[in-house]
Amino acid sequence: MDMSKIFLKDACPTPIGGQAILEGVMMRGTERTAIAVRIPDGRIHIKTQKNGNATRWMKIPIIRGVASFIYSLVEGTKTLTYSADVLEYYDRCLGEGEDASQEKDAGKVERWLTEKLGTQLIWKLMLAASVVIALAFSIGIFVLLPTAAIGWLKSYVSGAFLLNLIEGVLRIAMFLVYLSIISRMEDIKRVFQYHGAEHKTIHCFENGLELTPENAQSFYTLHPRCGTSFLMFVMIISLVLFSLLGWPTLFWRLTSRILLIPVVAGISYELLKWAGRSDNIVVRVLSLPGLYLQKITTNEPDEKQLEVAIASLKAVLVNSETPYIEGIVDENINLTEEVRIGGIKPEKSHGESR
Repeated sequence: MDMSKIFLKDACPTPIGGQAILEGVMMRGTERTAIAVRIPDGRIHIKTQKNGNATRWMKIPIIRGVASFIYSLVEGTKTLTYSADVLEYYDRCLGEGEDASQEKDAGKVERWLTEKLGTQLIWKLMLAASVVIALAFSIGIFVLLPTAAIGWLKSYVSGAFLLNLIEGVLRIAMFLVYLSIISRMEDIKRVFQYHGAEHKTIHCFENGLELTPENAQSFYTLHPRCGTSFLMFVMIISLVLFSLLGWPTLFWRLTSRILLIPVVAGISYELLKWAGRSDNIVVRVLSLPGLYLQKITTNEPDEKQLEVAIASLKAVLVNSETPYIEGIVDENINLTEEVRIGGIKPEKSHGESR
């Protein structure tokens, strides 16, 4: 791994960040977010939307990391769900025509819930349930299970520090095994290719090159500000922090780990921001575990996938007067066909329409 190709000497770090989704890429700029999806017939569907106003919590170190983690989890789930809805919509339309309807396939319970609660409320409830389930799964498997599993070693291992160290190593090993398993799934492989396309596109932009697939392809798929690195920071910091707590009863170990999750997330966020804007030997050493982890979560993209990532980035590199859009775009990111997924019209800027 050539670190000079990751911590690029002449690069100008940007606040723009992204996320790989199903057959696409989300890019979040300073004022707007763009979600670009390659639909089955090869065209690109883009939705742009205004970013919410930053709260005062986002200015407080550590606290802003917790707020950012929660926001990213909610918005990430929402964006992933939207990409799935886009693909489902176009699959249905291209397969059965524009008159295809979900309603005919809806069961009695679904129709009753829609009538009583409304589509939007049901969608929000489903989103909230997805976030809660994801959090419960992650905390249960990667936080609580390791400390409970290592408890039986207390009779054989002397010293709280060593027990906490073994717990931390087990947690990291479980996470690596989990990622390695899902990375073999075909759909996940493609998501990881789009993850690589996102990183290459950001590198291309930060180095001042024209945003073309050829230019972007010359960069690494690894990036120091990646959310994958954040997860590795979480693993390592939790190992260090939990080691300071000794080895109390199982109940207090479980409780302390849950209560310290915000602290771990906050510290990890600050380290990630530091790594993204600095280039020194300390930062490079701290970034190494996360960068090696990205070798699992990113794959080499093809030119079509880079085109989607570039389209998403270009959609946020516009002036504030540009209208928000949702639908099919051309190569210049001009809307050629408005398509509202879920019947929600994209928000307009300054009352304009395209």
